[in-house]
Amino acid sequence: MYSTALCLQSSGSNEGENMDPPLQDCTIEERRGVVRFLWAEGAKLVGIHRLMLAQYGQSIMSQRKVYEWVERFKSGIKRVTDEGRSGRPSTSRSRKASSPQEYRN
Repeated sequence: MYSTALCLQSSGSNEGENMDPPLQDCTIEERRGVVRFLWAEGAKLVGIHRLMLAQYGQSIMSQRKVYEWVERFKSGIKRVTDEGRSGRPSTSRSRKASSPQEYRN
């Protein structure tokens, strides 16, 4: 088994520079896939969150969400996309009225 930390190291960072995390603009599905991969590699929950924080920055999911997704993967769920929800979809649209008069019309 290879070290999962090696595959997530940032490349080409220079000390003293204030650089953005290299994976800051990834989708939530990509991040969930990373959680699944690291969990499958045997990484601990805190370690998964720490590695992801280093790569994704403050926009990463919370440690609690990492735990929730690991629990889903443990229960056999393999997909990282959100499941469809039942019920009626929202059809209303709201807009801001510039004056109280607009609400009456």
